[in-house]
Amino acid sequence: MSLLIKSGLIITTAGNYKGDIYVENEKISAIGVNLSPQFLSSAEEVIDAEGKYILPGVIDPHTHISMPFMGTCAQDNYESGTIAAACGGVTTLIDFALQQKGETIKQSHDRKHSIAIGKVAIDYSLHSGITDLNPHVLNEVEDAILNYGTPSIKLFMTYSFRVNDEVILQMLTKAKHTGGLIQVHAENYYIIEYMNKMLEAQGKLSPIYHAKSRPNLAELDAVSRLIKFVELTDSNVYVVHLSTREGLEEIGAARKRGLEIYAETCPQYLILTEEKYEEPDWGGAKYVMSPPLRTKESNDSLWRGIKRRNIQTIGSDHCPFDFKGRKDMFGKDDYKKIPNGVPGIETILPLIYSEGVRKGKITINEMVSVLSSNTARIFGLTDKGDIDPGKDADIVIFDPEQKFTISANKLHMNVDYSPYEGIEVTGMPWMVFNRGKKVAKWNKDKVDFIGKAGDGKFIKRRPSKI
Repeated sequence: MSLLIKSGLIITTAGNYKGDIYVENEKISAIGVNLSPQFLSSAEEVIDAEGKYILPGVIDPHTHISMPFMGTCAQDNYESGTIAAACGGVTTLIDFALQQKGETIKQSHDRKHSIAIGKVAIDYSLHSGITDLNPHVLNEVEDAILNYGTPSIKLFMTYSFRVNDEVILQMLTKAKHTGGLIQVHAENYYIIEYMNKMLEAQGKLSPIYHAKSRPNLAELDAVSRLIKFVELTDSNVYVVHLSTREGLEEIGAARKRGLEIYAETCPQYLILTEEKYEEPDWGGAKYVMSPPLRTKESNDSLWRGIKRRNIQTIGSDHCPFDFKGRKDMFGKDDYKKIPNGVPGIETILPLIYSEGVRKGKITINEMVSVLSSNTARIFGLTDKGDIDPGKDADIVIFDPEQKFTISANKLHMNVDYSPYEGIEVTGMPWMVFNRGKKVAKWNKDKVDFIGKAGDGKFIKRRPSKI
């Protein structure tokens, strides 16, 4: 398939310029001004992108597809989840293969691949998730980093499947010597447990107390300890879904001292606040996720963290559960029983553009960095993340003026609500290409999927960092 995209404004991390892009054999073959005379006759499709932006496809580094959790399972499978991703301008996702009790890393990967093959509509890769470390699994870490194509490994400092500090130190050291990257969910388990017991004794169990049970201090303490572990081992670490001003300040200070600390945040921590937990009719349950929503002070601080390059990536932490039938499956009398997670893979690009770029909080070039380019470099997706010759033709033709009111009934995620319901965004994907194949297109009042489930492929990654 050959494709000529004409007259769009090409957006890179360094700047913007008007030009044409020629795509052939799934790759960006040429970029230049007025390529029509050279390629018009050979192009099988010609698209006039006048007035549109040309963006690299979004890489979502944080998804939970079909993940068993809290007595149920995240509802999007690899077909519905990647179709939704495509319609939001996401052309690659990195999903978590969380190890089940007794599994090897390879077995956890094989389990994920078995439900992805023939279903994925865009490209995908995997992070390993270690929850049951033993000597065999520790020895397998090197294979995961160097041979499985999955050089990033996630650890948890909270939940029942958390690991202890010694394991974190072991894994940081192992990754340092093999070129891998350790990711950490950083919250202090014991602070949360203390707060849970105290709130329960006081009968405070409505959704707002989910936020109160996981205070900013729980993230701050875990991030601070993690930084000390990096200093001790002379390694690096990636903090997932950073949510607080306090945690960000610790990371900024550590980076200023020269430590390799990378941070990811999510749209929910940039846009929504903890007042959402007080929606009537138990509506606050829609926003139960971990970490919880914070205050506007943290929202604003995280936007500044992107500008100051102390936050390198944005992921969705997509983990959907229906409001009716899943969030309430264990009753409505205890926030601790509400499955943790929200949908978000389809709305990440429109929200960050509309709430961030158009409102002057970040530039469009900074948006490309945190949604695509940085993510590709940090996670070793060497053929993705930029509009450059030789890269995969993962391209979003983006209409910066198209308005869209977010509504679950116009989205493709397999869930009955959106946490952003009713928010009007300005700027939407107009066409989306994964390796040169058109997978989504704006149609009247929403984006339609026009690709084929199964056309996506697994991408082996190489050890890499920004």
